Amino acid sequence: MDPSRARRRLQLIALAAALIPALPSAIAAHDIPATVMVRAFVRPDGSRLRLIVRVPLESMRDVTWPLRGPGFLDIAKADSLMRDAARQWIASYVELYEGDTRLSGAELVAARVSLPSDQSFGSYETALAHFTEARLAPTVDLAWQQAMLDVEFEYAITSDQSMFSIRPALAHLGIRTTTVLRFLPPGGAERAFEYIGDPGLVRLDPRWHQAAWRFVQLGFGHILDGVDHLLFVFCLVVPFRKLKPLVVIVTSFTVAHSITLIASASGLAPSALWFPPLIEMLIALSIVYMAVENIVGPKLERRWLIAFGFGLVHGFGFSFMLRDSLQFAGSHLLTSLLSFNLGVEFGQVFVLLLAIPALNALFKYAVAERMGTIILSALVAHTAWHWMTDRSSALRQYQFQWPAFDRLLLMGVMRGLMLLLIVVGFAWMLYAVYRRISPGLKPGTDPTS
Repeated sequence: MDPSRARRRLQLIALAAALIPALPSAIAAHDIPATVMVRAFVRPDGSRLRLIVRVPLESMRDVTWPLRGPGFLDIAKADSLMRDAARQWIASYVELYEGDTRLSGAELVAARVSLPSDQSFGSYETALAHFTEARLAPTVDLAWQQAMLDVEFEYAITSDQSMFSIRPALAHLGIRTTTVLRFLPPGGAERAFEYIGDPGLVRLDPRWHQAAWRFVQLGFGHILDGVDHLLFVFCLVVPFRKLKPLVVIVTSFTVAHSITLIASASGLAPSALWFPPLIEMLIALSIVYMAVENIVGPKLERRWLIAFGFGLVHGFGFSFMLRDSLQFAGSHLLTSLLSFNLGVEFGQVFVLLLAIPALNALFKYAVAERMGTIILSALVAHTAWHWMTDRSSALRQYQFQWPAFDRLLLMGVMRGLMLLLIVVGFAWMLYAVYRRISPGLKPGTDPTS
C-alpha cells in the first residue's frame, strides 16, 4: 500500500475517534449509586389513593437514556423511557394495602424530569401542583446524573377512612437508600417516616395491637443481635442458675432498663452529643466489672443491686437503637415502649433457656464449676475490655462543655431529679422483693445449690 495513503487512512481514523464524544449518544447501563434519597407522599382521597415519588434518575439502572451534547439528557426523547422506568423500578417494588387487601392496578398518572434544585417536594400540596406546571424545556442543559424523576401513581380504594399499609421495597435503588415518606390521612395530622433500606411492612396509622406486635419483634431481635447486652446477661447469671436468684437478678435488670428506656423516649435523658458514646463505654465497663466480680466471687446480696444500677445504663443503650423506630409506633408510644421491653425479656428468657442447661452440662461433665466460671468470665472480660478502650477513644473525641446557668439548665435538673425519684422508688420496691425472697437464700452459701 502507498505509504501516503496509509498515513491518510490513519489520520481519518484518529479524527473519527476524536469526533465520537461530540455526537448525540445514549448512556448505557450504569453502576448502582452509592447514596440515594427517595421522597414520597401517600394520600387517600375519596375512592383513590395517590402515591407521589421523587427519585434520582441515575438510580433507574439498565435504562439507556438518550443524550445530547457532552452528556446532557435529551428530555424530549426520554418521556416514554421515564414512564417505563417508573413502572419497572418503582411501581413493581412498592406494595400498598387497604386493610389486609393488597392494592393492584397502579395507574401511572404522570412522570417528568426535574432539576436537582427543584423544591416542590417540600410538601404534598406543592408536589402535587408540580405535575400541573410546565415541563422543563427540551433545550435545558441537564446532566443525566443530576436529573430527578418525579412520578405520580393512583390506586383505586373503597374508602379513604380505611387502614393503609405500605411495603416500600426501594432499597434496590442504591447501595444506601434513605426514604422520607409522608402519610396524609384525610382530616388527620401528617405522619412522617424516615428510614434506611427496606423497613418491611409499615402500618401508616397502626392500631395498638399492630404497633405492639411490631415492637415485640423488634425487642426480641435486638437482644439477639446485641452481643454486648447478651454478654452482660450471661455474666449476671453464670454463678446464679437457680430459679430464686434468677428471679431477683433478672427482674432487677429488667425494671432498671425499662425505667431509663421510657425516660429517654419521654425526653428525660441528656441530649448532648457525648452522651451516647458515654453510655456505650459504660455498657462495656459493666461487662468488664461483672466478669471480674464473677472471678473474685459474686454475692447475691449485692448482685441484684449491681444489676439494677447497670440496667439503668443498658436502658439508655436500648433507647438509642429504638429512637429511629418509634416513628412506626403511630399514636401508641407507651404501648410500643412496653412491647419493646416485653420483646427484650422474651429474648433474654430464650437465651437463658439455652445457656443455663449448657452451663450446667459444661460444669458437670467438662470442668469444675468454679474453674469454668473463672475461665468463661476471663474470656468475656478480655473481649469487653477491648470494647471499652475503643469506645473510650471515641468518647474522647467529644468536647464536654459545662452548660450555661439558665432556665434550660434548671429544667434539665428538674427532669433529672424526677428520674432519680423514680429510680429510688423502684429500687426500694425491688429491695422489698429481695427481703421477701432472701430467707431462702442464705448468705455465704452456694447460690446454685
